[in-house]
Amino acid sequence: MQSFYLVGFALLALVVLVAALVLFKFIGLWVRAWIANAPVGIGKMVGMSLRKVPVGLIVDNRITAVKAGIDIPSDPLEAHYLAGGDVSHVILALIAADKAGISLDFNRACAIDLATKGTGKTVLEAVRTSINPKIIDVPSAAMGRNTIDGVAKDGIGVKVKARVTVRSHLDRFVGGATEETIIARVGEGIVTSIGSADTYKDVLENPDRISKLVLQKGLDSGTAFEILSIDIADVDIGDNIGAKLQTEQADADKRVAQAKAEVRRAAAVAVEQEMRAKTQEMRAKVVEAESLVPQAIADAFRSGNLGIMDYVRMKNVQADTTMRESIGTTEKPGTENA
Repeated sequence: MQSFYLVGFALLALVVLVAALVLFKFIGLWVRAWIANAPVGIGKMVGMSLRKVPVGLIVDNRITAVKAGIDIPSDPLEAHYLAGGDVSHVILALIAADKAGISLDFNRACAIDLATKGTGKTVLEAVRTSINPKIIDVPSAAMGRNTIDGVAKDGIGVKVKARVTVRSHLDRFVGGATEETIIARVGEGIVTSIGSADTYKDVLENPDRISKLVLQKGLDSGTAFEILSIDIADVDIGDNIGAKLQTEQADADKRVAQAKAEVRRAAAVAVEQEMRAKTQEMRAKVVEAESLVPQAIADAFRSGNLGIMDYVRMKNVQADTTMRESIGTTEKPGTENA
């Protein structure tokens, strides 16, 4: 019996010691929460500790929310932390939205916080942008260019810089397109509005026509932002694109004409060479025919169709003809001088 009492006393002492350690560890947080009228039970604190949830973070954020007039139990805060969210940003975002009169409940704030995780943005930034609109430069510095370039109907290029004022649309923030989509859509709208202008002078005279045409397109549809205004910051004249295109077209036409002329010249040269070859061929045939004359004369002698006197007379006629041709050739210059 004595040993039984000793074991029981030891167990009781161990329980008291554990309870004392728990009270020593959590009594300060419990008292602080109780005084702030945002009580959190000791048992819940112990459960948080066992689940490796920072008890001080949950308690402090619950106190902050209660003091701001937003009563959020500790369980939803713990659940959001276990889901990988930032409890502090959610509470601060809810307080900022409540003070600004923006409708934002805890579940949507948690959804926005989880959606922005890893993007470099926070739910607090989204709420602040909804309260204080931000300005987006079009084009952005990340695009590596300074202006949005368009071409009017007269072929003159126009360079435009714009500033888009947006604010966060919290109802569309989860799953909505980002700033890059806004920049791309506004840039497309600027190019379209410039291209619809008859001359570049219309753009210079009324830059606001670009803003009006772009705003009418509803470019913020499906995005996480609401476009409040599009302001044209700068308009400059670019190159005469139409003249450049015409010059390049004329140069291309000239090259095509030169190529066609070269083809015709090559064809003419080929025809000339062909005619020369035919001439040489005909001359060869003439020489061949002339070479048959002596043979024909010999055959005539052998057959008795040609006598010696006939041959002499033929040679005399040939000699006379040759003399007349030579006389005509030598007397022709003298005749011209006379």
